[in-house]
Amino acid sequence: MTESTASVEAFIAALPKVELHVHLVGAASVPTVLELSRRYPESPVPTGEEELRAFYEFRDFPHFAEIYEGVNGLVREPEDVAILVTGAARDLAAQNVRYVELTVTPYSHQRVGMSMRAITEALDVAAREASGFGVRVGYIFDIPGEYGLEGTRGTLDHALTEPPEALVGFGLAGIEQERPPYRDAFRDAFRAAVAAGLHSVPHGGEMTGPETIWEVIEGLGAERIGHGTSCVADPKLMAHLGETQIPLEVCPTSNVRTRQVPDIASHPMPRMLEEGLFVTLNSDDPPMFGTTLDREYRIVAENFGLGPAELATLARNAVQASFLDGDGKRAILAEIDELAVPR
Repeated sequence: MTESTASVEAFIAALPKVELHVHLVGAASVPTVLELSRRYPESPVPTGEEELRAFYEFRDFPHFAEIYEGVNGLVREPEDVAILVTGAARDLAAQNVRYVELTVTPYSHQRVGMSMRAITEALDVAAREASGFGVRVGYIFDIPGEYGLEGTRGTLDHALTEPPEALVGFGLAGIEQERPPYRDAFRDAFRAAVAAGLHSVPHGGEMTGPETIWEVIEGLGAERIGHGTSCVADPKLMAHLGETQIPLEVCPTSNVRTRQVPDIASHPMPRMLEEGLFVTLNSDDPPMFGTTLDREYRIVAENFGLGPAELATLARNAVQASFLDGDGKRAILAEIDELAVPR
């Protein structure tokens, strides 16, 4: 490691951060998943560490979704939900993350028999415990798109009738190619969620083209977009995103590991930055992808030639794009400036 590389790594480690795009089940550490898989040995999830890491080698996005569903099936009790939240907070605290907007798919927990109230109580307790690690938690409830009308109704009902105290956003994830038959249902659900005060934060353009991004903007009123990487294929969309500065939650390693881009050198993030888009950096499902938020910063530094000033800008972008209150934002921005701005 060169002195310059060591200096950048030290800067990244010290940089105060916000994580905007990380999924609850996808954030489960390898030891936590092994503990759960050994508790339920009938599941398809391996009980050995080496086998689990091999299990996390994904052929494509549908295969990733299948594996994710298998791990999700291990989360069967409200206490498991709380353990995942506090585990994620502990891991993020070690990376100087001050605030996280954690994506939860409550319908997946409802399907294994948990009540909405029990899920919410677990989320509330865990958010309070996470503050003990120095991490504030906001929640985003997302619709698992492949479950169509049932998943949409279940997610919206939970968000409107039994929301956790820290619920800030409403999202849509899953396999994008399966969305079109449910377009109107998704639009109706997002209108209801936004009317109730939640922010619109759907995924779009991760595994399909720019048309999906246009739909989440025009049909779902997206205030922030998960991934959005296929925008580079549409000059008109690029211009619109540059003009409106809708934040994009970019997750480079995720896109490589789910085969949405062939390798990190092919990732569109440098083009997005060159075009002046509002980019934030995130980890998505870090243990499943063998990454961390700190590692994502190191990857873009090493591969895209970003120095401390550019990395600090990415960190500031995440703060500004978050739904944290004004005082909370100002406090983290001041920390970033103290580290990054020469005195």
